[in-house]
Amino acid sequence: MRVFRSCYTDREGKSRATAMFYIEFRDHMGVLRRLTGFTDRRTTESLSRNIQKLVWCKAGGQPLDPVLTKWIEGLSPYLMRKLAEFGILDAGKLAALRPMAEHIDGGKDAPGWRQHLSAKGNTIQHVEMSCSRAMRITNGCKFAFWSDVSASKVMAYLDGLRADKTDKDGAVTTGLGPTAFNHYLTAFKSFCKWMVRDGRTSENPVAHLTGLNAKTDLRRQRRALSVEELRKLLDATRHGPDRFGMTGLERATLYRVAVETGLRRGELASLTRASFALDGRRPTVTVQAGYSKHRRENVLPLRPDTAADLRDFLARKLPDAPAFAVPADRHESAAMFRADMEAVGLKYVDAAGRYADFHGLRHTCGSLLAASGCHPKVAQTIMRHCTIDLTMSRYTHVFAGQEADAVAALPDLGKPAKGTAKATGTDGWTVEPDSAAGGAQAPTGGARPAAEGEIARNSLALCLALPRTLPRTAMHPDAPEAQGRELAEDTGKSTQTSVFSAPEVCCAGVAELADAQDSKS
Repeated sequence: MRVFRSCYTDREGKSRATAMFYIEFRDHMGVLRRLTGFTDRRTTESLSRNIQKLVWCKAGGQPLDPVLTKWIEGLSPYLMRKLAEFGILDAGKLAALRPMAEHIDGGKDAPGWRQHLSAKGNTIQHVEMSCSRAMRITNGCKFAFWSDVSASKVMAYLDGLRADKTDKDGAVTTGLGPTAFNHYLTAFKSFCKWMVRDGRTSENPVAHLTGLNAKTDLRRQRRALSVEELRKLLDATRHGPDRFGMTGLERATLYRVAVETGLRRGELASLTRASFALDGRRPTVTVQAGYSKHRRENVLPLRPDTAADLRDFLARKLPDAPAFAVPADRHESAAMFRADMEAVGLKYVDAAGRYADFHGLRHTCGSLLAASGCHPKVAQTIMRHCTIDLTMSRYTHVFAGQEADAVAALPDLGKPAKGTAKATGTDGWTVEPDSAAGGAQAPTGGARPAAEGEIARNSLALCLALPRTLPRTAMHPDAPEAQGRELAEDTGKSTQTSVFSAPEVCCAGVAELADAQDSKS
């Protein structure tokens, strides 16, 4: 490899050197190549050293290190194109040379992000929506090439979409809510993350961006239908006219399955006759992994009466035939459900601004599970949520009257406590049976006595519960009878052992203690 200036002869016949330096080298195939450098020799020599590293990596089949990859991304389109022509660089990984639209939708020689999403088994609706969101940001920010991508421009564009707009006729178009904002940002970040994983670039310029808190500005709050509203809707829809290619019976059956299983609109549309197992003791419905939101197969139980109705409804359908002719466009499904709601006089939007739309049937499922006393973990499993917080805070609603019923079920604190006796009239205290004392009365309640004399008086009741007699040997050594026994033993005189009455002894001692305390005070 050498760096040199080429010489030429001008019109006057004089030999002159070119202003540009050239690089001459052999590629990974041993072919001699020449590349135009810069007017500065040192800059051209630095370029030649990096090109030599590229040749070595290509010849040895080694991956490019991060430093060399970063250097390639900073090259001019001319140098990238020439290195790609020489075969030193992979043409499919030259992100700077390809328009953003080719990275998203794919080109002739290199598939794009769309093909990647399809290959992962995502549904057509998910692929179209993700690509359209990423393309809208790309066009709105005017990102022609990957080098134009800027995190600040993305956030500024999405922030502009949140503002309400008024046309010349005065009609107001509501801007994006926080949830839609996050959906657009997630789609574009996923695309940029794929660019790094696919080796088309070395870094993700929007990796640090975060979404908004969707709880602060809910643009579409949903509500759950009550049991009476559901019965009214199903009865009227069952005998109603055809809408959007579905009979009234088919729509009523669809709504019923949606409420009892919590399935989403797309999952319901994917069901076939073979998805239902209705003949066993525990009927079930299965959603294939390709149509489930979390990309795993889900088996959900069905009510026996619902399974019996489905058995009659699906009797004439082939195993591969769709169970329900759900409209392909989600907006048509929403319009169909709204028409059925309004036909029976149910409000699609209530006074609080909450919607009872098709997806609200999933909210109804979660709310009915909670109202039935179902364990939250079981409800989370049926709803197939990743966190219990989503099940309880987003999809569980309180029906009218539930709060009053819950408060009414609290214990009545106005009733007196069990076993509490009336006051004895002695300092406002009451007595209760003491099981340890064999039915004795123990003082309870009232204010605590301040003087020990009062405690002594109240202790008289305990004395009455003691055994009627106690042997002299049970007395305290300092008692008179104990002292008399000791005197008899010393003098050798025999004395007759007598028995004291325990209440008499105890009452006398207590009374003496009370009198002593009163004299002190």
